[in-house]
Amino acid sequence: MNPSEEIDGVIAKHPDWRGSTLASLRRIILEVDPEIVETWKWMGSPVWELNGIICVGNIFKNKVKLVFMDGVALSDPDGIFNAEMEGNKRRAIDFFEADHTDENSLKTLVRAAISHNQSRVKK
Repeated sequence: MNPSEEIDGVIAKHPDWRGSTLASLRRIILEVDPEIVETWKWMGSPVWELNGIICVGNIFKNKVKLVFMDGVALSDPDGIFNAEMEGNKRRAIDFFEADHTDENSLKTLVRAAISHNQSRVKK
């Protein structure tokens, strides 16, 4: 299977709120830039990339998590990072069942990650 099919599979495997949340997050991320590529890494994690990793998604028992690999370097003007705040590299967003996703805030963060990746590309 290709990475997009793998991601479809993990969403289908979770027909509850977690699968629909990951599907919604995926849609929002992909809407930011048509050049974003879906990959599948680390034995089963959906990954979105453009000139490097933007973020990694995972479904857990009681949450859906998006991890921004270089999150500490990103501007988060709306303060949507709420997990892994103590580290010196990553930042994450944990989504729980009753949570509402602010699409504009997430898109701003994805754009910041893309800009960060582009600034690190060797010319």
